[in-house]
Amino acid sequence: MKVNKISEGILKFRWVILILVSICTIFLGSQISKLTIDADILSSLPDDDEHALLLKRIGQKFGGNRMGIVILETDNIYQTEVIKHVRDLTDTVGKIDGISSVSSLSNIINIKGGDSGIEVGGLVDEYNLPESEQDFKLLRKNIESNEMYKGSIVSEDMTSTLIIFTLEDDANVNIVARNVIDKTQELQLSEKLYYIGSPMLITYIAEQMKNDLTKLLPLAFLLIAIILFFSFRSASGVLLPLITAVISIVWTLGAMSLLGYSMSMISNNIPIILLAVGSAYTIHVVNRINALQGTNELNIISTALNYIMIPVFLAAITTVIGFVSFIFGAYLEMIVEFGIFTAFGTFIACLISIFFVPAVLQIFQKGNKGTKVKLVKNTFLSNLILVPIKNVLFKNPKLILGLWLLVLGISILGTFSIKRSVDIQEYFKKGNPTREAERIMVEKFGGTKPVFVHFTGNMQNPEVLKTMMATSDYMEKSPDIYTSMSVAKLIAEINLAIMGNREIPEEQDMIEQLWFLLDGNETMKRFVSEDLTEGIIISKFKSPNNQAKKEFAAYMDLFIQKNSSETCKIQITGMPFVDITMDRSLINSQLGSISIAIIFVIIIVGLILRSALNGLYASIPIIAAIIILFGVMGITGISLNIATVLVASVALGIGIDYSIHIISHFNETFKKTNNIERAIEDAILISGKAIIINVISVSAGFLILIFSDMVPLQYFGILIALSMVSSSLGALTLLPAILILIHRKKHPANSII
Repeated sequence: MKVNKISEGILKFRWVILILVSICTIFLGSQISKLTIDADILSSLPDDDEHALLLKRIGQKFGGNRMGIVILETDNIYQTEVIKHVRDLTDTVGKIDGISSVSSLSNIINIKGGDSGIEVGGLVDEYNLPESEQDFKLLRKNIESNEMYKGSIVSEDMTSTLIIFTLEDDANVNIVARNVIDKTQELQLSEKLYYIGSPMLITYIAEQMKNDLTKLLPLAFLLIAIILFFSFRSASGVLLPLITAVISIVWTLGAMSLLGYSMSMISNNIPIILLAVGSAYTIHVVNRINALQGTNELNIISTALNYIMIPVFLAAITTVIGFVSFIFGAYLEMIVEFGIFTAFGTFIACLISIFFVPAVLQIFQKGNKGTKVKLVKNTFLSNLILVPIKNVLFKNPKLILGLWLLVLGISILGTFSIKRSVDIQEYFKKGNPTREAERIMVEKFGGTKPVFVHFTGNMQNPEVLKTMMATSDYMEKSPDIYTSMSVAKLIAEINLAIMGNREIPEEQDMIEQLWFLLDGNETMKRFVSEDLTEGIIISKFKSPNNQAKKEFAAYMDLFIQKNSSETCKIQITGMPFVDITMDRSLINSQLGSISIAIIFVIIIVGLILRSALNGLYASIPIIAAIIILFGVMGITGISLNIATVLVASVALGIGIDYSIHIISHFNETFKKTNNIERAIEDAILISGKAIIINVISVSAGFLILIFSDMVPLQYFGILIALSMVSSSLGALTLLPAILILIHRKKHPANSII
């Protein structure tokens, strides 16, 4: 079907389009209230990764992945008032619905031997708290002499202690974590309280996401509206781009809810991205209608649509490819979901721009030329930016090309300094309570990244327990593992109290007798399964350094290969191992998604514009923009993480639009006039105007993210804005300079220089 036939059909069935879009928007909008937020990275781990799969299994079976921590910090833990407050915190947390167990200084298990026999009780008698100096001296001795508790329940500097709680399997993480924070704060204790652990992080990030959506999205709308008003000086120039963005956002979020998906810490960016992308397509439509005002066209809307339909559709398809490319090589499911739904929203924005916007304008039109919504020409941008660019291009295209090569050379050098990070600390600003809690855990308690060694075998078998002890000893020789906990250590502690040796007994009968003393204790659920066929060692990894994690993984693999057997199968997992895979995937998904997107962009642009060279030319500015992006990241020290890894593909998807509009407009005019100077001038002054308006509004929308409380999102906004500026400059300077130089070489007699 020819473009003009489609244009005529859109205007003819304008009321049908308006009604259908309105019905779908209302329906999908009604679904948004059901949309939930899930900020849990663990739930986004793939099921085909052995470490992720084992980590999820341990979380379900032992509750290891659903542990939260309250840190109490004061000048000295060993005071009666402080111990009382620890007890109050423990009791308060324990009464909250959804909490299965709580461990702290006030109720933790203690094994003592004496003349009257063995006693398994608590470190502290909650009904008879220590008061004298002698009491506290004994308490401190008991803690420091126990390998499981030393430095893991009370810090060695005696200023901090932990209240550790585990959630029930079916508990709502956000509700439970929020209750823990609220109810412990209500105690109004004199000590400082910090909160850490996966339930607390999930809740905090989810709340920040909700904050960002309610606070930053309206600000972005307002800022873009102001920019559009000064650019178009008309109601339609402001309202239509924003309406397009709103509809695409509503349809996308509504579809997510309808299909049972949740908002993640990555998909939180979708509304801001669609605000920028959705408004961009309509800006080009409105700008082209604006450019035709005062001409002799019978229907300027139809004529403008004939010109702009293919470039807008082509821009949308290439943008969709940029987002869909996230599916390839992405380790986290949340990144795949982000790519799918952002691509969906982008395609909807394209359809709304091509079908809905012209239909609305036609409905408000009076006759063929006049419109109720007047589109006023604005020459400010042309005179200030576009005309000077055109003049420099025609005068010295080699200078433009040389400057670009210089910038690209510096940027390429900068790319070698890019750092990768999956450290959670980098998500929060300095001074943020969550970041402070992370610092305390690293400096005083050996870190927060859990490590689990999983054993399959008879947990009462002496050989299995001895292997667990040997594994603990081997692990603790690593500089990043301070201590570890397991049922084997508990058995060894009981044996120490009875026999005077911290060892595993040789006979299973003896182990079963010692085991009887531990039966019914809540602590056991964290270490062994009910059928006693599975057990775990729990530890924490200290260093955020990726190289240290790789060295530890290799170190443990050597031990496991030598000691794992049919009687005692050993597996290891934990966040350091997931981080290693995630770090590797940052590079794989980045290179994979960009390569796929660029190849498809070249092919599709080449096919639609019927020229492989046009496809190649259109890709040059965006490739240059991506090189500059990575160069800036390397030079400024901005890390490549699960948020910033999205930037290049997002920038490619959005930025390629500029080159497509320039080269499409250039080809259109050149075919009519066979004059390259006229073709480049028209492309820069008409399509270039829409590009400038778009890049200013897009950049402003993304720069709103600098007010986010999550650091990666701040960098995400800054880097996208940088990419938009560089890709637009590439489309307006680098691409025309290349076209001019190529034409001069082919047709020296007709040279415009």
